[in-house]
Amino acid sequence: MRYPLLQCSFDITAVKQMDSALTVVGDQLWKRIGESMDRVELRLRKVIAILEPSGIPFAIVGGNAVRIWVAQVDPGAVRATNDVDVLIRPENLEQVKQVMAEHGYHYRKAGGLDMFLEGKDDSVRYAIHVVLANQMVKEKDYESNPDVEPSEYGDGIRTLPLERLVRMKLNSFRLKDRVHLLDMIEVGLLNNGWITRFPEPLGERLRLLIENPDQ
Repeated sequence: MRYPLLQCSFDITAVKQMDSALTVVGDQLWKRIGESMDRVELRLRKVIAILEPSGIPFAIVGGNAVRIWVAQVDPGAVRATNDVDVLIRPENLEQVKQVMAEHGYHYRKAGGLDMFLEGKDDSVRYAIHVVLANQMVKEKDYESNPDVEPSEYGDGIRTLPLERLVRMKLNSFRLKDRVHLLDMIEVGLLNNGWITRFPEPLGERLRLLIENPDQ
């Protein structure tokens, strides 16, 4: 069932009440959950519809890319995500800004991250995040982000091949990256045979996740 998109505001009063009772229940609860998932998919489909005709090389990465790969094996294991992350080359950023602006999106840089918002005052939680290819994100990272090519294409979505996506997750290795890797391990996309595909620092991270999934 699909739901129309609604404007949502952050209700601090509702948050304060949550320690005493669940105030949103029944159909209203599931309606909110459905709307949240629909908003993510709509943002994803919008950015694809804008960038695909432009000819600018890009790939969908992050949680949505993981969802695509996990769904190949077990749709029931697909995890919800709020993130829409798009990998582009740094030299194409200005062109992407222009194309997105033509479709009503506002560019913002916050916390060192490039992003696009539909409304100037929108929360960054609902942004389309830009990930720059071939660049280091943090000094302590083992390597730079991968390039946008080669890519995998299906159902109108362009993403990274599984091995490149996994390598990207192992390189970043934040909490949400570890969770995404564990999801792929759980459905059998990754196993011990994958460890030697990666250089030792990354392979060791994968080995630890496979052998200690609950830590």
